This record gives sequence, structure tokens and C-alpha cells, in this order.
Amino acid sequence: MSTTVTTITKPTKANIGVYTNPEHDLWIAPAEPSLETLSSPENLKPGEVTIAIKSTGICGSDIHFWHAGCIGPMVVESTHILGHESSGTILAAHPSVTSLKPGDRVAIEPNIPCFTCEPCLTGRYNGCENVEFLSTPPVPGLLRRYVNHPAVWCHKMPASMSFEEGALLEPLSVALAGLQRAKMTLGDPVLVCGAGPIGLITLICCKAAGAEPLAVTDIDEGRLKFAASLVPGLRTHKVDPTHSAQAFASAISALMEAVEPALAMECTGVESSIAGAIEAVKFGGKVFVIGVGKNEIKIPFMRCSTREVDLQFQYRYANTWPRAIRLVAGGVLDLKPLVTHRFGLEEAVEAFKTAADPRTGAIKVQIQSLD
Repeated sequence: MSTTVTTITKPTKANIGVYTNPEHDLWIAPAEPSLETLSSPENLKPGEVTIAIKSTGICGSDIHFWHAGCIGPMVVESTHILGHESSGTILAAHPSVTSLKPGDRVAIEPNIPCFTCEPCLTGRYNGCENVEFLSTPPVPGLLRRYVNHPAVWCHKMPASMSFEEGALLEPLSVALAGLQRAKMTLGDPVLVCGAGPIGLITLICCKAAGAEPLAVTDIDEGRLKFAASLVPGLRTHKVDPTHSAQAFASAISALMEAVEPALAMECTGVESSIAGAIEAVKFGGKVFVIGVGKNEIKIPFMRCSTREVDLQFQYRYANTWPRAIRLVAGGVLDLKPLVTHRFGLEEAVEAFKTAADPRTGAIKVQIQSLD
């Protein structure tokens, strides 16, 4: 086998990254190693490719790591690079890589599982006990100009798919993994709790999968209006946080004309929203929690018990990218309207401020380096 690394004409801009730290600072600075070092034969490992990152979406977890410094046991303990919703162009490939070549456009699945633990060996690598998940401390994220990554986790995009759409495949994968495990079927009445980016993508997927009737809840009227613009026939309910779970359930019953949801896709992780969803679903229904919340919450246990409500949870995704690419490339799902704000990589601090401020009306903010 040849030992020569295959490359294309290299960009000339320096590698930079978007950083935070335990003091909750946010800044842009040079990222090591440089492109020359990343793509050199001495540093490009077997199975790896060098990627020029073109688009990266800001996730709620990125903002949480910046503002709170942690998500559960995942703690920012030192200088840390954010970002995990990315797409880009292959610049160089190790000779062992045969699936991709320089110039290919790829969506990046931001994990490196071990493939030796039980979850990996049973096909559920999202539960890998030794996973390196990019942007989860201490593993640096993708908000860099250049990065090396295993080719197996770089999914080639068709020519019809933009880098912007490629970066949206990560949050789409969250929704697809949830719906696959929740086992939603054609004609199921479905309630989606939360009209943030994951809730909106889940809504789009539920509509495409034949949910009827379909309803969404949120505390923000603007997000509900945005959701209604995406999904024809959508029923919306503005949540009053002071109301009880029972009052929430009554409002949902009226909204859906006495049709009880068979499934509630809970995309907030908020205690009151989970409780309301449990109260709202039918006997034998399911509440599927995608949202990330506090370490401990209270739930209406006896409602679950006496109504045989299944309460199910999700952690990331597995085996979703090929499906996601087919759905977007085939026109089944249109995610483009979700990107409301775009910034250059050098404007990343302003991008994060925009994404973190509800007053901006931002849904999905993307940081792009398209030159």
C-alpha cells in the first residue's frame, strides 16, 4: 500500500477555533495543530481524513457548556473547543481510506466509539462506554477551520445537498433516533413538547411520518408561530408555567378535540412539561423524552402506573446518518427554513450571543467558513 497522503490544493488560512473555559469566557484563538501538521503523513492516522469545516450549527449544549460549564457529569475543566453539528470538504486522506477522497463533501458524525464494549458490539454505539464525542469535555469540538476525523464517521453528501443542510443532519439524527425508538406509526395522534430546534425537527419528521392530529407546545408565542409556518395543519398551545399538569392535559385535550395523544415527544427536559405530557397521553400511551434536564426531577408516578404510560428516554443516536441524508436529499424533509442566522467563523462570539438570546428570534444559528 502506498504511504503517500492524498491531498488537494491546501487552503492558506490559519486554523482557528471557538473556545470556552471554566470561567465561562468565550473567544476565538489559533487552534493547534495547524493544517500542515494535521494533514502531514506523520500525523494523519490510518483511517483518518483531514476536513475543512464549512458549516457548524450552534447547539443548546454548546451554550450550556459556555454558560453553565457542565451538562450533568460532563464538565468543562479546562480550555475547551465547542461545536458538533458540522459539514465540510475532505482536504487529505490517509492511504488506508478508500471510501473518501480529497474534494468530497461530507457531513460529520461527531463520535468515535470504541467498538469493543457491549453497546458498540450490539449496534447501539451511542451508549459506548469509551466514546470520544466531539465537543463533550475533554474532547475538543468541531468549531475549528480544520480537523482530522475517522473517515467512517464522515458521510458523503450528494451534490444536491448544501453544507448548511449537512450540518443540520446532526440535530435531525436526534429526532430520527427518537422516532425510531418511540415507534410512531401512521395516523398516531402526537404531541410535541417544545418548539426549539429539536422540537421543530421532530415536528417535521412526525408530519412526514403521518402523525394526525399533530400538536406542539411552547412557552414562546413566536416559536409557536414559526412552528405553524413549517407544518400545515399544526395545532399549537402556549404553555402557562404556573398551570398544573392536569390543566395542561385539559388544554391538550381541547386542542386535539378530545383525541388523546398516543405519543408525546418531549423535547424540553423541563419537569413541568414532562409531567404535563404524562397527564395528557392516553391509557397505554408513551412519553418519549428527548430533552435534557436536571439530574433529578419529580414525575406523576401513579398517573404512569394507573394509565400504563411508558416513559422512555434517549441518549444521542446511532446508525442515523445514511437515513438522514436520504430523507433530505430526496426532498422528504426540508430543514432549510430552520437556519435563521448565519455568521462567519471570525464572528463566532456574536453568533453565540445571538443563539443564546431569546429576543433575537433565533432558531438555528450557523457559523460558516465557505471561502
